[in-house]
Amino acid sequence: MSGKKYKWFKIASSLQELPWQSNNMCIAEADGKKITLAQHNGQLLSFAYKCPHASGILADGFLDAMGNVVCPLHRYKFSPQTGRNVTGEGYYLKTYQAEQREDGIYIGFEEGGLFSIFK
Repeated sequence: MSGKKYKWFKIASSLQELPWQSNNMCIAEADGKKITLAQHNGQLLSFAYKCPHASGILADGFLDAMGNVVCPLHRYKFSPQTGRNVTGEGYYLKTYQAEQREDGIYIGFEEGGLFSIFK
């Protein structure tokens, strides 16, 4: 994580406490901010609530076989690990750190990063 600092927020006591949908995604809230959580191949992922292109609710989309989140409106695909728009339209998806710890599920927002002003 190359020296980045994060402010962590507990969002649930366990994964089972979250409102998972059949597409392995759910909407949660951390520090008053709506976010999307996803589970893919045993990995917990966290990213923006809405697509940066046309504000589609990402939890209404799906994860493709490669683990990319697909927006339900125009099918733009994003890597939930890097935020990179893998279908080439040039948009960037805000991603967050997510950790499953012994005492619960935590989301980390980068402190002092470029996007911290949009929190």
